[in-house]
Amino acid sequence: MIDVNDTIDLNFPVRFVENGEKREGSFSELITRPTVVSVYMRNNTSSCDKQAKQLQVVAKELDTAGFGIIALSKDTPGSHLKYASKHELSFPLVSDPEHAFAKATQSLVEKKMYGKTFLGPTRSAYLIEPGGKVLGVVEKVDSAAHAEQLRELVGS
Repeated sequence: MIDVNDTIDLNFPVRFVENGEKREGSFSELITRPTVVSVYMRNNTSSCDKQAKQLQVVAKELDTAGFGIIALSKDTPGSHLKYASKHELSFPLVSDPEHAFAKATQSLVEKKMYGKTFLGPTRSAYLIEPGGKVLGVVEKVDSAAHAEQLRELVGS
């Protein structure tokens, strides 16, 4: 996993949902100020729903303090559009089915489910500034207490 003060390459293409619209662009375009990138596994699952709701709890507070929020999973933009509407999420949801962000942060790990082995991203969060410098890392997100983890991450 990438460390604090390392710089990651944010110039990879993504599709995302922002303000109720599906869009495409470079991931770097989404990082216009210090931004928390919270990685979760899948929309409409218990732990991921808790994590997303915790992001929304702290979204306005972080915005006021000068920080952005991005949630990222492998779900499609269509799924993200429904998910954002269902949970009234105010931040971008990025679709990353190829795990480009996990590769950039060196957080792609082997997982096992139902007897099958596959590679997937860790449930983690990163504080990244424009240009890709990593300012902080939450290596293991606690879905139910993610808002508090993010407050500690940004120092508020």
